[in-house]
Amino acid sequence: MKKQPVTFKLTLLSLAISASFSAYAHAEYEENIAAVETGESAKKSKKKSKSKNDKTIELEAMVITTQRADSLVGVAGSASQGNVGQEQLKYRPVTRPSEVLETVPGLISSQHSGEGKASQYYLRGFNLDHGTDFLTQVDGVPVNLGSHAHGQGWMDTNFLIPEMIKTINYQKGNYYAENGDFSSTGAANIQYFSDLPEHTVKFTGGSFDYYRGLVMGSQKLGDGNLAYAGETVHNGGPWIKSNEYLKFNGVLKYSEEHGETGWSVTGMAMAADWNSTDQIPKRAVLDGSIDRFGNIDPTDGGRSDRYSVTGEWHRQDKDSKTQIMAYGLYTSLDLFSNFTYFLDDPINGDQFGQPDKRFVTGFKASHTIYHKIGKFDSESTAGLQFRNDNINNALTKTKAQQVLEITRKDDVWVSSLSPYFDNKTTWTDWMRTNFGVRFDGFRFDVSKSNVAENNGTKIDGIVSPKAGIAFGPWAETEIYLNGGLGFHSNDARGINTHVDPKSGEKVEPAVPLSRTYGGEVGVRSNWIKGLQSTLAVWWLDIDSELLFVGDAGTTEASHPSRRYGIESANYYSPTDWLTFDADLSFSKARFRGNPEEGRYIPGSVETVIASGATFHDVFGGFYGGPRLRYFGPRALIEDNSVRSKETVMISAMVGYEFNKHWKLQAEVFNLLNRKDSGIDYYYGSCLKTDTSCADGGNQDIHFHPVEPLSFRMTLSTSF
Repeated sequence: MKKQPVTFKLTLLSLAISASFSAYAHAEYEENIAAVETGESAKKSKKKSKSKNDKTIELEAMVITTQRADSLVGVAGSASQGNVGQEQLKYRPVTRPSEVLETVPGLISSQHSGEGKASQYYLRGFNLDHGTDFLTQVDGVPVNLGSHAHGQGWMDTNFLIPEMIKTINYQKGNYYAENGDFSSTGAANIQYFSDLPEHTVKFTGGSFDYYRGLVMGSQKLGDGNLAYAGETVHNGGPWIKSNEYLKFNGVLKYSEEHGETGWSVTGMAMAADWNSTDQIPKRAVLDGSIDRFGNIDPTDGGRSDRYSVTGEWHRQDKDSKTQIMAYGLYTSLDLFSNFTYFLDDPINGDQFGQPDKRFVTGFKASHTIYHKIGKFDSESTAGLQFRNDNINNALTKTKAQQVLEITRKDDVWVSSLSPYFDNKTTWTDWMRTNFGVRFDGFRFDVSKSNVAENNGTKIDGIVSPKAGIAFGPWAETEIYLNGGLGFHSNDARGINTHVDPKSGEKVEPAVPLSRTYGGEVGVRSNWIKGLQSTLAVWWLDIDSELLFVGDAGTTEASHPSRRYGIESANYYSPTDWLTFDADLSFSKARFRGNPEEGRYIPGSVETVIASGATFHDVFGGFYGGPRLRYFGPRALIEDNSVRSKETVMISAMVGYEFNKHWKLQAEVFNLLNRKDSGIDYYYGSCLKTDTSCADGGNQDIHFHPVEPLSFRMTLSTSF
């Protein structure tokens, strides 16, 4: 209760910043709308041309940019849509690649295991686990993996190279017809550069045996351009048993542009292995059994590989636009974890393995025509998306990464076909609409299961309408109303499971597709010079469902839920060398009805505050800035009797550009050296030092600490 006045004041401040009004030309919408769909915004500049009778006239020329500072008034379809460019990313201190997604206002990326494992994500009242309900794509290729051994929607972004990112286009909410599975809280499409201005070599060294080498650049080749990047990373971490994280990662992208048409082929490859320091029980640290950076099972760890090839073709003229792409992807993961220690097996321990190997193929095509409905300007898009996952995964009981027995093992085949239609129409100089509809059809097949009763095939489909209205701009301010239906798919194994592989008892299969309902009212304003502000009030409901729990190999009941909240994103550039940003997010998540155990949804994020300042070209070449990340307390159990504490991280970067060829920069993390948690859970476990372990284990907070005060130094040269 003591924190309510602070939250109330911050909310009022957000409302005040965002509620502003000024005039804006309607014509800019028609010229800019195509740009925002690709993560770009547009500014106008004047270009002289001569007519046939030699009179000089002024034509509008497009200057395409990809920065958060660019105005999306008259362009975006909602208040929670935006883009972030490399200009913002390169001045942010980043500990791991997934943190580039924290540029999405309100999103938190954390880690509860070794650095090679997919991060844990939080957004809009959700603990998204390792990616469920937030769709991430790289150049249009989906990152989320369904029916994954460790969790539905597994989103491993460790293959990202932050310096190669041209722009991150984000859309929060389920209001966009082009986004399907895993996108109920939102989506981000990360676009890589096709052309780099120079070749760059970087070397980074830092605390806890952190080393990174990077080479990147582009070169004219034939009629096109070849962009490349390669890195190797080693990270020991502050843990008693070193992470020994080692990653090799690279990308090659060849592209050609010929007037109205263009195409590209991209190849990516990553291989990594690591030791894990999973979350540890609070009681073991308090009684001195282990250090805060210690572990219970030192043999936890993992290995992962990712290889992909993507081809795309596009064309655009004044009448239409066409985009076609196809991709192939191979991933593998061998993950070994132990979260309950000696609860199930006092002799060998509770370590389990989750191998997952898969081939993913996909196809996307869209065609947009620019036309009129009567006298009103309109554009209509028809699209088709196809995806096929051939998966071999398992859940095994292990000791020191050696298999003792197989709990379940399955061959899984998941296919989806998704046509969609979307229309954007400008009806007046102060109102435009966006209506869309999407169908998603799925086939879930499980075969060769070690439990024959769990073989089977299910087919299901779902229709998801979307709608949005934008009013304005008035005084460079717009008001948005958005709503839509969405869904997320469940694990194919859970959909076809009839027998618990551990107990042999009958269980209820999970529903194939779970419906979500979302809505939002928002405001976007540029009224104050140099300030971009958005404010959104949103809600999201999820139907009752059964979930597949990868760590247990069976299904688990879940209640229907409701989440709602308020978000404010602000970006202020008082000068061309200094910017400030402040993003505030407050959410409430509850189970609907009156569940006996309580209405709080464990782990759901409530308050996120992210703020920072960046400067560049100061005193002859200095750049950088500080950043604050506040991750508020959360209920860890349904009755809210156990809560996490807040996590406050202050980091900073400062660099100096000696000339156009050489730069030196330093990054400092956790400046206050706080002993906070990166993540907290509450559940039962059993330690060898426990005097007794009741049924279900000893209930305790299990946490993964944030890294202590640390630094990294980077020397880079460009030519």
